[in-house]
Amino acid sequence: MEEINNIEVVPCTDSEYLKPLTVHYNQNGTKKSWDYMRTHDSVSVLIFNTTSHCFVLVKQFRPAVYMCEWERAKSQPAKAAAAAEKKEEGAAEVSEAQAGASSAGEGSSEWPPACAGVTYELCAGLVDKPDLTLEEIARQEILEECGFDVPTSKLKRITSYRSGVGVTGAKQTMFYAEVSDDNRVSAGGGEPKEGELIEVVKIPLHEAMTFAYNERIPKTMGVIFSFMWFHNNMAPRYKISTNV
Repeated sequence: MEEINNIEVVPCTDSEYLKPLTVHYNQNGTKKSWDYMRTHDSVSVLIFNTTSHCFVLVKQFRPAVYMCEWERAKSQPAKAAAAAEKKEEGAAEVSEAQAGASSAGEGSSEWPPACAGVTYELCAGLVDKPDLTLEEIARQEILEECGFDVPTSKLKRITSYRSGVGVTGAKQTMFYAEVSDDNRVSAGGGEPKEGELIEVVKIPLHEAMTFAYNERIPKTMGVIFSFMWFHNNMAPRYKISTNV
């Protein structure tokens, strides 16, 4: 997971997962247009292990996150140069600031370490199997990614919501599943033939909210929301503080 090389960025012209489109429309008499991405709906699952009193998350490398971090790093020298130009403290100081910005710019083209693209997420998957229910897809994802065999009858639907509404209109449905060590049938890790490389991670219940609000830990909004949902709806039965 930590070895990323031979990076090449090319236009996305043919994808079975993403379809970039532009819609033209009139709104209250004003002609408008908007670029959007047609994508699959998805499911996600908050997994709680009742044996060890911990949440089960997945950790994986996300190219989109990695590229955003790279773009952000590239923009820093430009911002530094712009700030330097606004200074009116003398030609010598401006020159020195520009030299420092130029030096930073030389390193900005370098790729960041792979960890810049690694995120903590809920177990999740695309709704791309029309013959399966959402619960059945969620069950498959739990088995493939985390190694637990959970009957669909044990899945509790939390809610559904739109994700990435500025770019997509896809709907994600979130479930809750309680598992025990008796349900574990494999190590998980995803489906290698689909290119998945997933690390299963345990977050102790008493550390959950500290984890959720720690901005230094890269995570999805689904993790934060689901931990809050658990704290409000499920935590009292376990009589354990979730460190809010």
